[in-house]
Amino acid sequence: MTTSSLVQRIEIDGQPATGAGLLWPALVNTGHFTALQVRGGKVRGMDRHLARLDAATRELFGQGLEGERVRDLVRHILRDDIEDASVRVYVHAPDGEPSVMITVRPPTVLAGTMEGRAQSLMSVPYQRPFAHIKHLGGFGQARHDELARRAGYDGALLTGPDGEISEGAVTNIGFFDGTSVVWPDAPHLSGITMQLVEAGLPAAGVPTRHARVTLADLPSYAAAFVTNSWGVSPVRRIDGMAYGVDEKLMARVAGVYEEVPWEAV
Repeated sequence: MTTSSLVQRIEIDGQPATGAGLLWPALVNTGHFTALQVRGGKVRGMDRHLARLDAATRELFGQGLEGERVRDLVRHILRDDIEDASVRVYVHAPDGEPSVMITVRPPTVLAGTMEGRAQSLMSVPYQRPFAHIKHLGGFGQARHDELARRAGYDGALLTGPDGEISEGAVTNIGFFDGTSVVWPDAPHLSGITMQLVEAGLPAAGVPTRHARVTLADLPSYAAAFVTNSWGVSPVRRIDGMAYGVDEKLMARVAGVYEEVPWEAV
């Protein structure tokens, strides 16, 4: 995976961000966001991103967020000179009305091979509060993710009581039992890439289901993979449990995702 933390542009409600305008986002964590990978001015699952933003805005602030407003703001910040980017759409309500902040960074590109993408995960005893919302203020998950990386892993795997698996720190995780993909049903964020993959797998000959998955269950699965806004990647290790990269499975999972049409912003 290659990426850059360099922010190219920040706009708030269509205007260049100022120091005064950034005070609220800097000091108040009440808000939510969605993350988009833009290629050629298009996004996979754009309608799902807009639905996520609207639902979370209604839940947090009691008001809707029109999809066309978001589209207009994303198009505005990309202008005519940025076609490929990592875009984040943040929603706050500093004056009681939804305010949209958008950041643009260079695009994130995964390794070209599944072996090159394979992830190692360290289980940690943490679950995100209000897990169904992609909310701000995630110190716990960020800290656990950093500690996992310091320990030599690629990221953290969040677990609850009795080692019940919920999600990765910045990913969803699916397990393959040899026949079907099992998504943990503990509280989690239903990521857009997960939604797109889950919707398409049955037609690719891979049934899916949601069920309780614990760390003790790991040896019963043949393979695992993670999804997030960057795409799909196999899991090669969780703690001391090693998995081989199932190229056939990953070809199906990645194929389903890659067949999702790109939608114009």
